[in-house]
This record gives sequence, structure tokens and C-alpha cells, in this order.
Amino acid sequence: MTEITAPLVRQLIAEQFPQWAALPVTPVAVGGWDNRTFHLGDDLSVRLPSAPRYAVQAEKEHRWLPLLGPQLPLPIPQSLALGQPSAAFPWPWSVRRWLDGEQASVQTIRDSVAFAHALADFLNALQRIDTHGGPAAGEHNFYRGTPPVVYDDQTRQTIRALQQEGRLDALSALRVWDAALDSVWQGPPVWIHGDVAPGNLLVREGRLSAVIDFGGCAVGDPACDLVIAWTLLRGEGRRAFRAALPLDEATWARARGWALWKALITAADPADAVKASEARRVLLEVLSDPLTAPR
Repeated sequence: MTEITAPLVRQLIAEQFPQWAALPVTPVAVGGWDNRTFHLGDDLSVRLPSAPRYAVQAEKEHRWLPLLGPQLPLPIPQSLALGQPSAAFPWPWSVRRWLDGEQASVQTIRDSVAFAHALADFLNALQRIDTHGGPAAGEHNFYRGTPPVVYDDQTRQTIRALQQEGRLDALSALRVWDAALDSVWQGPPVWIHGDVAPGNLLVREGRLSAVIDFGGCAVGDPACDLVIAWTLLRGEGRRAFRAALPLDEATWARARGWALWKALITAADPADAVKASEARRVLLEVLSDPLTAPR
């Protein structure tokens, strides 16, 4: 695996984009998992995939972000240059405009209802954009935007494992999961972000200011973009988010299934105790939410 460091980024910039070679390169505070991000001067950033399975993202974003950005109500990343694979680094990478802001959290959001409305407005606008020629959801974005049945075996195995450890109400989890599998998206495919997570939502002065990381974008079922209802939003914020999106009960049931799946596999992973603890909180939110209880 290629080690991604500031000296490597400086080398790549000098070799392929010498106009920026004099700018300092520094790691960002939270560099991400799928990709590593570095500051390039004050106004630019460099984003590099961390493994082969993420390598398609730079080219996809470089092609589609210029189409999506002007049609959205909030800033999204602007890809200025696409770096090519070389002897120094084996995959495409990109140079972008830097978008400033804090990651969304209960602490950084001033008004959860206003935040929910702003995010719903963004997703509504994204789903209205013409999908002609867009990348169909599939392996390239880890099947976000496809029916969640693709993760059926993994979900059921994880439910059994957590039940055996006494850490899960398996009956409730299976009811949520089965409800998610009972329907498929009946509308035309729409643009999806693919990973609407707190770390990809930026906040300035308490308000949603930008949406980043479109590496999972595709055209498909919008249910996967709704998991933020349980991972971040609570109470009035969750109710406002749901009310502002014109989606049916079946879509919310699939969304709940996507949230369940991700929380399950994260809670079962012993590698990161902090993430596992947060995933257990999300599981409680998913299983106790009366607004989307399976019928």
C-alpha cells in the first residue's frame, strides 16, 4: 500500500502541476478514510485515494461535480485539476478549492430544524438534476443507491453475532431489516450523494455551509442518502427533515435499513472503540424511532 504523506503530495504537485509547486502542503486535521486530504496553500486542497477500491472516485468527481455544483443550493467541492497515475502514485488524484467549515455535530449545529431544512433542500435539488449519462449505482460506490438486499447476508450474520454477545435485540433488528427489503424504488433513478454523513457536512456559524466528498455519488434509489436522520438528527430536527422530503414510507423503510446495516457492521468491528460506541448509539436511534416503525 502506498504511504500518502506531505512529501509525496509535494512531489506530485511539482511533477504534474508546477504552477502550485511553491505552495505549502500540510495534512488536514481529519484526513478521511477512503481518501487522504492535504491543504495546498490557503485556498486549495489535494485529495488522494487511499486504496485501489477508491481509485475511481477522483475521475468520477472531476467529470460530474462541474455539472452538479451550479444546480445545488450549497457549495460542493470544485475539482480544478486531475492528477494522473505515475511512478510516484498509482491512481488518479485531484486538486480542489478548499471549503472551510467544521464537521456537523450536535455541538456545531445551532438550530437542528433549520439545518434539517437546509439539508433537505439540498437533497431535493440534487434529486431533480438530469441523470442522463450519470453513473449507475453499483460496485464503484459500494452499492449505495441499489436495493439494500446486496448486504443481506452480512447484515443477518452481524445480527446473529451481536445477539449471541447479548448486545442486540435481534427480533427488532430483523423486523427493521425485513421491512427494508420488502420494497424497491419505484421512481426513476435520481442523483445521490452516497455518503451523507456528519463528516461530509460542513457547518459555519452554526449553519450548514457545504456538502463534501462525492466519491460515492451515483444515480439510483435516494434511500441511502436519508441515514443522516438517525446518525445525526434527533427529535424535531429528524421530523423536519422527513417532512421536507417528498418520499414515501417504503423509501424511509429502506433508509432505516441502510442505517441499521452500517451501524451493525461498525458496532461489531473491534478496531475502533470510539466508532463502535457511536454505532451502538445509532442502533438505539434506529430501533427505537417510532416515526419509521415497520408495519
